Amino acid sequence: MLKIGFVPSHRSPFNKDWAVEMRKRTIESIKGNIEGVELIYPEEDLTDGGLVTNEEDAQKTVKLFKKNNIQGLIIGTMTFGEELPNITIAEAFDKIPILIFGTREGPFTSDGNRKSDSFCGTISTASGLTRRKIKFDFGGIYFPEEEDFILDIKRFVRVSTAYSGFMGARVGLVGPRPAPFETCAINEVNLIEKFRQRIVPVNLLKLYSDINSMKTDNRVAESVNEIKKSYDYHLVSDDILFKIVKLELVLSDYAREEDLSGYGIQCWTSIQEEIGISPCMSMGRLTDKGIMCACEVDIHGVLTMISQYLLSLKETVPHFIDWTIQNQENEDTLLAWHCGNAPISLKCTSCKPLINSHSILGEQLGYDKSFGTAEFQLKEGIVTISRLVEYDGKFKMLITRGDAIPDSRSLRGCWKWIKVSNLKTLYRTIIEEGFTHHASLIFGDYEKELTAFCKFTGIEVISV
Repeated sequence: MLKIGFVPSHRSPFNKDWAVEMRKRTIESIKGNIEGVELIYPEEDLTDGGLVTNEEDAQKTVKLFKKNNIQGLIIGTMTFGEELPNITIAEAFDKIPILIFGTREGPFTSDGNRKSDSFCGTISTASGLTRRKIKFDFGGIYFPEEEDFILDIKRFVRVSTAYSGFMGARVGLVGPRPAPFETCAINEVNLIEKFRQRIVPVNLLKLYSDINSMKTDNRVAESVNEIKKSYDYHLVSDDILFKIVKLELVLSDYAREEDLSGYGIQCWTSIQEEIGISPCMSMGRLTDKGIMCACEVDIHGVLTMISQYLLSLKETVPHFIDWTIQNQENEDTLLAWHCGNAPISLKCTSCKPLINSHSILGEQLGYDKSFGTAEFQLKEGIVTISRLVEYDGKFKMLITRGDAIPDSRSLRGCWKWIKVSNLKTLYRTIIEEGFTHHASLIFGDYEKELTAFCKFTGIEVISV
């Protein structure tokens, strides 16, 4: 349950009854429309009317929020609002996402006075936060029942959830990156300093040992039977299926023991040579379980996946892709592809994934050692594609949207044609901004959420 602190800000001599009503309606709207949130706010026995009007109220509210360890902060001007108490609270929580909004004005009093003027007060609060370099998002000016208010709060909940899970995330590093791929090199120190994240090395020798020593027990048998119901497995033996499952289960156990959000995995060539399978399908199944898996030990790629997954409130999983070729008939359509690592939850309606040998490594390493890819076309719909990179200690995120469109061809690997607004601009941006050949694709439009997430994490946004 995400804990969000709410500051109902009021300034005297504006109408207190109106402020109390706006506070009540805001609380009711959030509680009635937003799931998975515990709203923390001053009760009427803590401050006058449950409002924040002065520094004493602010200090009481800070204490309340710290006691409850809030993960996001919403400041709303119920009337004009008091900027300095708002700023006092914001200063105490400047390391978490902050949203400010104002309420619409009520009718004038009988003598022609204003009951509120929240927009003017919101400006004052915003200027104070800006002066102190405290990051915040501005929602809007609305009544709490309005759809725009509810959508903004939902968006803020997604951002706060993603921020909370991303900062301090722990990611497993399964083997060194492939020697030819400098593009997947990272600086761990920058991740520690910027995001307090930890890279947890996974010893390949221990991995192999644990897989080889795992008994073919009920847990393994149940997973194999599950695979047989969902995949076309006619090309592979039960021995291959056991290896696929054991790799998945061992990495799942490691993730639970080490509190890992995901893995960057050396998907070639060590696992093929030592275990006798390609890990792609195991990675897709782990991603479907909420353990994000990126190919070729791409740690920044895993972190991109984690941000998308958390922004979806874990309602859908991303797919780790390569940016690849332009469609032969449509110049604004690209092939989002990878070897066979897509989560089965993303398959097209009529598809039954085929467990196959690796389309590239099979010829190089031997087909008998490279089974373990799950090949299918993805489903249709709006997608958001993003990619995190770092240069000179500065992080930036590419964000673009597109439409996953159907195609009648039968292609190797996991794939989908993605139609974008301007592929030439997208390709040029990827090249000139130094983005790498991997990206994360998630179904749904998360551009606004990603942009706000990047603001609070200090990541520059490159939007196409």
